[in-house]
Amino acid sequence: MTRTVVTGGAGFLGSHLCERLLADGHEVIALDNFVTGAPNNVEHLLEHDRFRLVKTDVTEYVHVPGPVDEVLHFASPASPIDYLLLPIETMKVGSIGTLHALGLAKEKGARFLLASTSEAYGDPQVHPQPETYWGHVNPVGPRGVYDEAKRFAEALTMAYRRTHDVDTAIVRIFNTHGPRMRPNDGRAIPAFASQALTGRPLTVAGDGSQTRSIIYVDDLITGILALLRSDLSGPVNIGNPHETSVLHLAETIRALTGSSSDIVFVERPVDDPTVRQPDITLARTQLGWEPTVGFEEGLSRTLGWFRAHPELVP
Repeated sequence: MTRTVVTGGAGFLGSHLCERLLADGHEVIALDNFVTGAPNNVEHLLEHDRFRLVKTDVTEYVHVPGPVDEVLHFASPASPIDYLLLPIETMKVGSIGTLHALGLAKEKGARFLLASTSEAYGDPQVHPQPETYWGHVNPVGPRGVYDEAKRFAEALTMAYRRTHDVDTAIVRIFNTHGPRMRPNDGRAIPAFASQALTGRPLTVAGDGSQTRSIIYVDDLITGILALLRSDLSGPVNIGNPHETSVLHLAETIRALTGSSSDIVFVERPVDDPTVRQPDITLARTQLGWEPTVGFEEGLSRTLGWFRAHPELVP
């Protein structure tokens, strides 16, 4: 039986990973300090005999007794509200946390997968973004704490691969949505969903012309596991190349909810990317992966989850 450690296992993406790994027959040890994750994200897994949830801070230490076959490092604040409120913690988990997770993989002879991000590309000057693009990031801007933490984590991962022969992989994750997103995490989709469902104005940053490419969580997890089970080191983009403007995203969510909310325009955040679209040629050709859930279908599923949990909507 494959024994897999997931750091950040009680987070949005981590909880979906744990769920899928259990379904695939793995034993799963989820590590989380619950700063942005929450035990209720994996509450439905706690009675599973192959699942264990451990409260720990990976920036302090990582110790897992017994054999470990895979280490998936997903611990990190990941939304602008989180990493702007927790800048030091974000930098520490991207640096010290990654060091400790890599150390665990080295000690156990495990395959290591780093959850990196499309934010490694910054406000890109190449469009769409292939893995060969080095990015356009402001290291001293407010978003730099997240962008540079992930870029450092990528460099450290490659250093362990080259120096210690650790079997590593890097996934660059693009904007993802689905069940168990926090409604108040500051990202566009939960914000628009919460606003539309409660009849409040939808707040679009700038003029809404900036673009995003959103992927439904089930597609993302399938792509991540395809990379994990391959011999690729990456980085590999896992995202949906369907590009849409933020304004169109707001309008679509408003229509899907049947809301009569107004759309209002607010100040655009510093260093907010102008465009975002993955080139997924590598994932298509080397992993045989591409997303299958359509734009409106994925949004409808996410909105259905928010509707089913009105107690969470602020």
